Amino acid sequence: MAQPTLFDVERLAGATPLQAARRLLGSLLEVEAADGVVRMRIVEVEAYGGTPDSRFPDPASHGYRGPTDRNRVMFGSAGHLYVYRSYGIHWCANISYGHAGQCGGVLMRAGEIVDGLDIARLRRPTARAGHQLACGPGNVGSALAISRELNGSAVCTGESPVRLFRGPRVPAAAVENGPRVGVSTAQDRPWRLWDGRSLAVSKYRRAQSLPSGTRTLRLSVPAAGTEGSTP
Repeated sequence: MAQPTLFDVERLAGATPLQAARRLLGSLLEVEAADGVVRMRIVEVEAYGGTPDSRFPDPASHGYRGPTDRNRVMFGSAGHLYVYRSYGIHWCANISYGHAGQCGGVLMRAGEIVDGLDIARLRRPTARAGHQLACGPGNVGSALAISRELNGSAVCTGESPVRLFRGPRVPAAAVENGPRVGVSTAQDRPWRLWDGRSLAVSKYRRAQSLPSGTRTLRLSVPAAGTEGSTP
């Protein structure tokens, strides 16, 4: 398997939520596990921001109420994997962006498997077609064998079991953006970006909004900021 160039972590370190999402779109995420290596091209991402007093406050973020043992990776330096379990079932993968102390993460919502296809099929036996193997954040986790043990992995280093590489840039004309999925607040923020040419992009399902004044949020996705247009 020919190795492409590792992703430059500095491209994430000073990025805004949408800049980070745009730069990750089209890149390659590879995970090395006991049964082999699977690599996918990222075709759908979703950005999340931080705390109320941050530059990009985001009530849908896992880090909105501040750092905890669970979300601490989001408050660390850029280029690390934040792993969380969605609804107690699926492991989902995010990549941190921004400077240390600033909360930020980009969810890997969907990808196209470009290497290790047979391995991914064994991990996802219910997928009927190749483009369905990593369609949706939970399926990304399953196809790439992502688990809690990988939380905090530095993805821009060759020594990590999770590696992020540069991929062919998605042309601006093919990039689409829209509201986020699976969050019950700030869901209309257009911080979900996808490659409009790809069949692997997940289907949009709008979450039910919480009643006004509700304080308990049902968070099924990770962190981002407050911008409105694609950089």
